Amino acid sequence: MSLWSKLEHDGKLNKNPVEGFSAGLIDDNDLYRWEVLIIGPPDTLYEGGVFKAHLTFPKDYPLRPPKMKFITEIWHPNVDKNGDVCISILHEPGEDKYGYEKPEERWLPIHTVETIMISVISMLADPNGDSPANVDAAKEWREDRNGEFKRKVARCVRKSQETAFE
Repeated sequence: MSLWSKLEHDGKLNKNPVEGFSAGLIDDNDLYRWEVLIIGPPDTLYEGGVFKAHLTFPKDYPLRPPKMKFITEIWHPNVDKNGDVCISILHEPGEDKYGYEKPEERWLPIHTVETIMISVISMLADPNGDSPANVDAAKEWREDRNGEFKRKVARCVRKSQETAFE
């Protein structure tokens, strides 16, 4: 499948939306840059949040994964302090040089914007504290989930609501 046809297929998300997010091109002339809005999953600390992120696709997509970066501030073990998302599905295909991830957990060309977003929503609901991108958030999540971690997430949720549609 060509880049154009794969991204065109992914672009049909707006016609057949999946619950929890919306996605579309930032600029109609650039297929490689997408903006997504993620609704914080119900029954999680992120509930009620509206988090904006960008997906940037490489020129050789779908052979390589896109990069995802939250634009809205978010406090999460698997999102670094710059907003970059670190989850298996977005890691380069093949063997993990650290032996942590199985090849089938990493990027595969069959993944779509929809499967990426489902994984990110799942990540919000169930962080992976064993492989953090934000060590401070992971430490708080493990040691003080209902204290400092919860307060920081609540602040991000409030801020996301205030800035969601800017």
